[in-house]
Amino acid sequence: MRWPRSGTGAAFTFWMLKIQRSLDGVLIIVALSGRIDDESLSQLETLVQAEKGPIAIDLREVTLVGREAVRFLSQCEESGATIQNCPAYVREWIFQYRRAR
Repeated sequence: MRWPRSGTGAAFTFWMLKIQRSLDGVLIIVALSGRIDDESLSQLETLVQAEKGPIAIDLREVTLVGREAVRFLSQCEESGATIQNCPAYVREWIFQYRRAR
């Protein structure tokens, strides 16, 4: 799966998750809206892993995060990605995930 490269931004919508890609200078921003469940997570992982360069994942509009999404977000941060607008409960779950490993 690849991002459409036309226009100023690109977006995908999977069942309950909207993924929108934009650029802020050289920073790639992946803005998420809705639920990050197991079904949409595999597409999100594919899109994020295909990116070249610095990436930020914006969770401002996220309403629900599953266990596997917490693992993925933790791994993204450990790989150098920035998590923006992370809800406090998601930040706590990421912390607990890392502590349990």
